[in-house]
Amino acid sequence: MLDLYARRVVGWAMSDKADASLATKALDHAWEQRGRPKKVMFHSDQGSQYASKKFRQRLWRYRMVQSMSRRGNCWDNAPMERVFRSLKTEWMPAFGYHSFPAARKDISSYLMGYYNQDRPHTFNGGLPPTELEEKH
Repeated sequence: MLDLYARRVVGWAMSDKADASLATKALDHAWEQRGRPKKVMFHSDQGSQYASKKFRQRLWRYRMVQSMSRRGNCWDNAPMERVFRSLKTEWMPAFGYHSFPAARKDISSYLMGYYNQDRPHTFNGGLPPTELEEKH
């Protein structure tokens, strides 16, 4: 989950299935990380995990408004796709990880540590997301 203001990763989860449970865990993480915010819009593509009853109920519980791209509007998700590209090209080992727990630990270090706190972002005028948020 990405906060579009500063392109900060605010929530994430890992699983061997991209299903409603995975999306809900990532949403829960984001909601907690951001201090249980109110009046938030959640934007996504039309993936079945985001359209699922389980996920929509969680959005309702958190009082979030859901927004979905129309079919074929892939550019709406470009910022999130950029996070995945950066993770894969800048961080992940070429031959993968030895175990799921090792992958989870390393990817967490990248997303919540390096990507948010150290990595310069062109969108932010060369500042990491946390630094941009602190300035404003």
